Amino acid sequence: MNYKSTRNSQIGVSAAAAIAGGISAEGGLYVPQNLPRLDESRLDRLIGMDYRRRASDILGDFLTDFTEGEITACANAAYGAQFDSPHIAPIAKLSPDVYMLELWHGPTCAFKDMALQLLPHLLTRSVAKTAGGKTIDILVATSGDTGKAALEGFKDVPGTNILVFYPEVGVSEIQKRQMTSQEGKNVNVCGVRGNFDDTQTAVKGIFTDKNLTGRLAARNAMFSSANSINWGRLAPQIVYYVSAWCDLVAGEEIARGDTVNICVPTGNFGNILAAYYAKRMGLPIGRLICASNINKVLTDFISTGVYDRRREFHATSSPSMDILISSNLERLLFALTGEDSAAVSAMMEELSASGSYSVPQKLLGALQDEFYGGSANEEETLLTVRETFDRYGYLCDTHTAVALKVHGEYVRRTGDSAKTIIASTASPFKFAGSILKALTGEASGPDEFERMKRLAEITGTEPPPQLMGLRDKHERFLEICDKDEMCRFVCSALEI
Repeated sequence: MNYKSTRNSQIGVSAAAAIAGGISAEGGLYVPQNLPRLDESRLDRLIGMDYRRRASDILGDFLTDFTEGEITACANAAYGAQFDSPHIAPIAKLSPDVYMLELWHGPTCAFKDMALQLLPHLLTRSVAKTAGGKTIDILVATSGDTGKAALEGFKDVPGTNILVFYPEVGVSEIQKRQMTSQEGKNVNVCGVRGNFDDTQTAVKGIFTDKNLTGRLAARNAMFSSANSINWGRLAPQIVYYVSAWCDLVAGEEIARGDTVNICVPTGNFGNILAAYYAKRMGLPIGRLICASNINKVLTDFISTGVYDRRREFHATSSPSMDILISSNLERLLFALTGEDSAAVSAMMEELSASGSYSVPQKLLGALQDEFYGGSANEEETLLTVRETFDRYGYLCDTHTAVALKVHGEYVRRTGDSAKTIIASTASPFKFAGSILKALTGEASGPDEFERMKRLAEITGTEPPPQLMGLRDKHERFLEICDKDEMCRFVCSALEI
């Protein structure tokens, strides 16, 4: 299978080239030329497999320039003992119609591990296939969870360097400590005075800087990305939606052929886009429910067809969703316009120039046929955390609470009570202060580590040891820069 660009549909590159490059030369995102099919007989076969075998089977369709043995080796290495559940992405039943897809059982306690434990294996093999001998310099902009998951996945991987930028204000204390204390000889981290959108925009600019890429090429090196703009990040996310449906059938919660809704808390649109691709492949999915926090640019877009980032930015208790420029939405626009790369390019240029764009009524109708958009403010988010624990004894993080609130609103407004999978995206202990505030009215304790201990005491749950262990780790990376200094930081770190 070859891949084309959202801004140039005439491009045709291999999966390895798409993963190695991360982003196309004109700034577009790679998408497969065709989506594979999940027919009834294939889904029946997948039901009987474990997570690793499902991943190998599904990814094999997208990675046709990889051998079966290579894909199996990558999946086995990615989904092993570093996950604390043998199911990798287990399901918890919240109510007769609501199921929590727990995507946070990996080494960094967030859903990003589901892809970023696999991406280093895919990326290094991709570079070997397409640009043998080159060093890969990976640039990452993070709103909180991607940074640590990427650092953990790529630490000390031969032939790679990884540089992570995070907004100085807007990540939780634990998320920041995870990054600043990261081990590994090939890692570097820097805070940025600004928000995630500032950081992400600057990283994209560095990617397409011909002067920098030329200097790298002279040293037999190349940039790549571990953000979800890289197809190697997005494809593994398709797997866990397929796997969740299979697990519900295997557990006799649904019958073969039954349709389920999927509700996802999202900021950059990658996680819910993976569910959209799974649906287009043939997985029986009904409504895709897009849940946003008070930075509700996606909710407003689904409602009105106008994407407008010119609004106040809010730092919230769900910081991984504090985003106003949702990069992966470009891939959805490409699909809904019938793969009209000229139209997509025009919208992206308008967004860059003016801060907004609008879509035609026909495209808006197609968008609303697939997606429902809703949002939760801070009060509603914390109230949902408490009500979910009081009613079900289930402790969820703030991002997952946004999804639960929006799902409840969707059911009340539409009357659609179909069984629903909620993407649970992070351990609540990554946001212990906010969760304590939700449960007790105050974030007691002098720091996040004492708050984790207190949260464990009052809920009877155990904090993940990899989070509690951060207290005693040395913080290596304390540099903070302005957004226009990020290029200088990259040049210094890579010595170019």
